[in-house]
Amino acid sequence: MNRIDRYTSWLFWGYFIGGLLVFLTLFTAVDAMSTMVNYKNVAPSALLNYYIYSFPEIIAKLLPVACLLGTILTLTSLNKANELVALFASGMSLIRIAAPILLWVALISALGYFAADRIVPKATKAKNYILYYDLKKEPHRFSTIKTDRIWYRSKNSIFNIQTLNAKGDRAQGLTMYFFDEAWDLVQMMTAREVAIQGAQWSLQNGTVTIFTKDSSFPLSSQFKSKSIVMAEDSKDLQSAGQTADMMSQKELKHFIQKNKDAGLDTVAYEVDYHSKLSFAFAGLVMCLLGIPFSVGKARSGGTMLNVGICLALVFAYYVFYSSGITLGQHGTLPPVMAGWIPNIVMTGLALVLLKRLKR
Repeated sequence: MNRIDRYTSWLFWGYFIGGLLVFLTLFTAVDAMSTMVNYKNVAPSALLNYYIYSFPEIIAKLLPVACLLGTILTLTSLNKANELVALFASGMSLIRIAAPILLWVALISALGYFAADRIVPKATKAKNYILYYDLKKEPHRFSTIKTDRIWYRSKNSIFNIQTLNAKGDRAQGLTMYFFDEAWDLVQMMTAREVAIQGAQWSLQNGTVTIFTKDSSFPLSSQFKSKSIVMAEDSKDLQSAGQTADMMSQKELKHFIQKNKDAGLDTVAYEVDYHSKLSFAFAGLVMCLLGIPFSVGKARSGGTMLNVGICLALVFAYYVFYSSGITLGQHGTLPPVMAGWIPNIVMTGLALVLLKRLKR
């Protein structure tokens, strides 16, 4: 980096950190006031821990906004001081001047994606634990994730679980279907409760139904306790009791594949998978879009005008982002397109605006 790049970088980091702290403080203050109104008699330590575990998710969502604000205010500052005019006169283009900013934003986006993939899911689990145990006083809602769409396929068997706890070691409403080599149903097993210890499953209060070609009617028998050995281990089931924001990209991909093998519709999860990846580039896309707005008529406006422009661009991006996810989950758009359409549209608009500047 030359002296100009270092100067631009220092300006960007100052505005970026300042903007991030301001947005984080405002968001936390407003949300904390709402939380204290909705949940009475909450211990201060529980509330503090709740927001400590909330910070990784909040920061991950605010990084693109802070990057955009840092970009706009940095270039606006250079423009107001006539430093951009001097740089243009020396032969530097606008993209060359903004190059160190874009490099820093790319680095921040990469680190943000890593944190969102590795840290945020664990923090979200801890936050939800505090939410249901200490704030809502409803621990049963945390311990059990209710869904009738947890399906798994293992060799010649398919099984369905109605409810699974967050740890993935206890389940309710198990139904198992066993097939022969020709995939004809030969046995069905149900259980009201299941204790899962790795591949060893302990079934309680269930029935076993045998289907044979020699009999026109299936043969059923009941049991109070029964142990079976499964090919699946508890790791595969842990992700089934979680939402997409509680899983890493690798876990979400594995979960999608397992459900696809069982013949289930995984469109909503595929949209989440691609949208989480595309959001990592949100900061870079919004910065490209913010560059043209930073040098047009910046001298005639103040800081509040630039902040307003920043918020308008963020709002426009999130409209496309949420619209793409909604269209994808309803099957109107393919999952890949649904996740990446905001980046495609906004990047295209940014390139058009940059070309019209001719700088």
